[in-house]
Amino acid sequence: MKEVQEVMNELARYGNSSYKKVYLNQGAQEPLFGVKIGDLKKIVKRYKNNHPLALALYRTGNSDAMYLAGMMADPHQMTPELLEEWVKAANWYILSEYAVAGVTAESPYGQEMARKWIDSEQEMIANAGWATWAHLVAFLPNDELDEDEIDQLLETVRTTIHEKANRVRYSMNNFIIAVGGLYSPLSEKAMQVAKEIGDVIVKLEGTPFKAPNAPSHIKKIKGAGEPGTEKGSE
Repeated sequence: MKEVQEVMNELARYGNSSYKKVYLNQGAQEPLFGVKIGDLKKIVKRYKNNHPLALALYRTGNSDAMYLAGMMADPHQMTPELLEEWVKAANWYILSEYAVAGVTAESPYGQEMARKWIDSEQEMIANAGWATWAHLVAFLPNDELDEDEIDQLLETVRTTIHEKANRVRYSMNNFIIAVGGLYSPLSEKAMQVAKEIGDVIVKLEGTPFKAPNAPSHIKKIKGAGEPGTEKGSE
């Protein structure tokens, strides 16, 4: 596909050695050029919703191209097979938490794939699963989410988060924040879980740091309006 080479050439021109170094330190793997998000958006403007091109770019294995593919793809044209292909190729958290999880959550198979992935022994796949759940809670109307299922997921977070792999802990923490701030039926329980688990420590560039403080972030989201109203479900 001629457009693939054109985009790859453009990505190479936008490549920034400083950004590449930062991305590599955060877990990115070669090949990549180190393209800033702002420059990716310039490309998206010209190719947005070009789904075949997005699929081809993801298959290049270039991290910048894969992230760009997540910005371009049409979620409604994704199949379970394609989503599995994407999550297995996501080799660092920027791809698993954003490119894969974002597209999956807006696809017709979001909850199905999230349920499957959170049980994976592979860190990036489990990470994508919990990140997908957080995305789903953020944009689905409350009545399209199963309260019993979300409740059980909160229990899973409460009892297992500190024993999970690094980025899985991070995305589980984000799931708590999403439920607490945006899913009114279980907002109070999410806050209780957030307080009970306390600080969630993850590593970035080999250095331990605290994931976003869940109780604080839940309060900020709720302070902007009643839980769920942002999604038009209440």
